[in-house]
Amino acid sequence: MSDAIATNKKAYHNYFLTDKWECGIELKGAEVKSIRAGDVNFADAYVGVEKSEVWLYHLHIAPYLQASYLNTDPDRKRKLLMNHKEINRVSGLLTQRGGTIIPTRIYINKRGLVKVEIALGQGKKLYDKRDDIKRRESDRQMARAVRR
Repeated sequence: MSDAIATNKKAYHNYFLTDKWECGIELKGAEVKSIRAGDVNFADAYVGVEKSEVWLYHLHIAPYLQASYLNTDPDRKRKLLMNHKEINRVSGLLTQRGGTIIPTRIYINKRGLVKVEIALGQGKKLYDKRDDIKRRESDRQMARAVRR
């Protein structure tokens, strides 16, 4: 895997992420150039399954300025490319566990293709988030003490 172009940091804060999948994404026009420039926002992005197809909703890819009139809607739904076994597994996990599927990263692989990493997430409660913050703070303090 290559370096991430964009990472959904809120997903790691708001959800317990378990299963992860790598999938392609169907893009139009100059969206690839916009992604390479890093103009991606995960704000309210989520994944849904419709008629045995996986779709990515509300992923904001900013319009590429040099494309002029060829730009598409920045918040349109985009099809994710997965094989049928993976799609069946994703839809089965959604119905069984009642979680949500969230995009966690967008990156370009070694072949130059844009890939999206999605993960099954269970929502965290407020006290779970506080525990994570406390654990992170204590790790930072220990690292500071070790450096000294």
